[in-house]
Amino acid sequence: MTKYIRKHLLGDYIMGDLFTEGYSYPEEVVNMDITRIPYPDSHFDLIICNHVLEHIPNDHQAIKELHRVLKPFGKAILQVPISNKFRETYENELVVNPKDREREFGQYDHVRIYGQDYSTRLKAGGFVVEKLNLASKYPKLGLNPAETLFIGTKP
Repeated sequence: MTKYIRKHLLGDYIMGDLFTEGYSYPEEVVNMDITRIPYPDSHFDLIICNHVLEHIPNDHQAIKELHRVLKPFGKAILQVPISNKFRETYENELVVNPKDREREFGQYDHVRIYGQDYSTRLKAGGFVVEKLNLASKYPKLGLNPAETLFIGTKP
């Protein structure tokens, strides 16, 4: 994805990750805490946050930070795994053991399972939310037809 973005986008492309001991990161990746993004207000035209928020204990703060650093009328692709069975997001801060997290949230490093209220959570952070499913429009891309894209716009 990085090669495609660099080839087709004009301007700067910044990759961020919260560095974790035991992992190595490409030189161009910025060590970044999504709850305290080290960039000024209204800095980015586009943000891609793909399957990150389910790992963040304070996702409300992370969503507000993403909104803060996005330029007015900028777009943010904000993907998370979502349960079609849950009306509301399920989280339990008392579940800290990796085995318990895997049982409760489906993966050892997840802290919640998002429900159908995900758009509401994004709206509470300031975003205008659009939901798209592009799988049938672009069948050659191998998109998961069960996964809706959540696009947040900063008004």
